[in-house]
Amino acid sequence: MRAIWSGAVSFGLVSVPIKVYSATSNHDVRFHQVHGEDGGRIRYKRTCEVCGEEVTYADIVKGFETPEGELITLDENDLASLPVSTGHEIDVVEFVPNDQIDPMLFDKSYYLEPETKAAKPYALLREALNETDRTAVVKVALRQRETMALLRIRGKAIVLQTLIWPDEVREPEFDILDTDVELRPQELQMASSLVESMGADFDPAEFHDEYRDAMVDLIEAKKTHGDARPAPAAEKADDGADSMSDLLSALQASVDAARSSGGSGGSGGKAEADSGSGSSRSSGSKAGSKAGSQTGSQAEPKAGSSRSSSSSGSSGTTRKTASSRSRSTKATEEKETAATGTEGGGTKSATGTRRRSSKKTA
Repeated sequence: MRAIWSGAVSFGLVSVPIKVYSATSNHDVRFHQVHGEDGGRIRYKRTCEVCGEEVTYADIVKGFETPEGELITLDENDLASLPVSTGHEIDVVEFVPNDQIDPMLFDKSYYLEPETKAAKPYALLREALNETDRTAVVKVALRQRETMALLRIRGKAIVLQTLIWPDEVREPEFDILDTDVELRPQELQMASSLVESMGADFDPAEFHDEYRDAMVDLIEAKKTHGDARPAPAAEKADDGADSMSDLLSALQASVDAARSSGGSGGSGGKAEADSGSGSSRSSGSKAGSKAGSQTGSQAEPKAGSSRSSSSSGSSGTTRKTASSRSRSTKATEEKETAATGTEGGGTKSATGTRRRSSKKTA
């Protein structure tokens, strides 16, 4: 079982921490209303009887119609202004004899489980109620609404028995009950004898819900003989999407639009860069042709001017071209110097110095 409420039972100076559990459950066989042809669930829409439109929960408020035919509406702010009991304490008001409790007032039953440290005061309260043959009348706030209840004993457990308010019990207004009926002694004696002959100790375990048992047997029989079919999945209505679905759809549309816009812009930028690179390559080739009649140092400034007129992508390409030209020129000079160095030692020494110098420069 799962606790639905926790608090403490307080009587006098004694406080017993407890947890509250529902003591009863409903075992009725529950059915859905479905379409006989295809098995689809039947749904009900909240429509306004004045305008005929479907109304969402957000637009529904509580309304009270007075006997004079006037309508008074209450919204969430009005309900929040009401005094709400939020305390988690079961206050014992008085202890009354058990036979003074009218069973008509009984509403719902809950078991009280004591906390580990409260086992002794819990047992003390239970035994005191048994010894005195009394029931504790208490007030408790369940689900933010104060109600009247009883503490009574069932075996070793204390039961919280909620009660309806006395003005909620109807009085039997039957005129026939006021009619004088004459009962003869023989008739009364025969009725009493019949009651005595059918007397027994009450054992609720001997009674069963025969209708529910027959219903379960009928369902099992249909299932066994192949009358069961897969439950159909409901199709999503396009016009009934909730706010979360609308939000996700809007976000997805925004992402698709952003991707479409970004893809076209990116291709345009790529084409522009390619055209700039081509311009750079043509300028570099022109500078290379002029470098054939000029020295490497004279060709480099022209290549640099080509870079300044091109984009950043083309400048990198021009720098690589100029660097490769410089390295080829230096390699040619080293070969000529090596050839000259074979004629004499002094010249060879100078060539070696020049070679080391060129390597450092490189």
